Amino acid sequence: MINKIENVRNLFKSKLLNEVFTIDKTGQKTIEWIGASFLADEPSIFGEPNQDYIDRELNWYRSQVANVNAISGKVPVAWKLAANDWGEVNSNYGQIIYSDKYYYQYGRVLDELLENPDGRRASMIYNRPSIWEEYNENGKSDFICTNAVTYYIRDDKLHCVVQMRSNDVVFGYKNDYAWQQYVLKQLANDLNIEPGYITWQVQNLHVYERHFHLVK
Repeated sequence: MINKIENVRNLFKSKLLNEVFTIDKTGQKTIEWIGASFLADEPSIFGEPNQDYIDRELNWYRSQVANVNAISGKVPVAWKLAANDWGEVNSNYGQIIYSDKYYYQYGRVLDELLENPDGRRASMIYNRPSIWEEYNENGKSDFICTNAVTYYIRDDKLHCVVQMRSNDVVFGYKNDYAWQQYVLKQLANDLNIEPGYITWQVQNLHVYERHFHLVK
């Protein structure tokens, strides 16, 4: 059986009901699913997407500027905590897949899919071994959450598998889903085919204690 978003909700509700908790580095309780895998068939698991912020984050990613002060409007606290004193972070996803600094992965994946539409090599790699030196440089706290995304042309549609190191169910999933949908649709448009489904795989999918009321 393929897990869908509704199955994910039921799993977290059950863990909360049975008080299956872990304690994170800040000392608060979390509910987690290690080795999560499901079909991302809805834009949210718990809570409603904030479209205004999603649009601002997409614009920031498209700018390829790896500084949170380039996010229009109010900068989310999570980004401020991830940044160094100058606002610099590692996780501008647009820079990671579009820039020459990281080998223009979007263009390489597009070429790969055009040349080998039945292949398995069309991967955009977000994380990197050097993150061990980069995640905390100059006061950062930004160990990139997305590991890689691989794209497949099957049944005349473009599908992808998103593989994440860590994903917060409430805020993280909604914003990351919006980004992955954006890239999938852009790539499908460049290939002149229909976008398909997203399979979401997370090493650690979790809900923080401050959001337990949404799970109830």
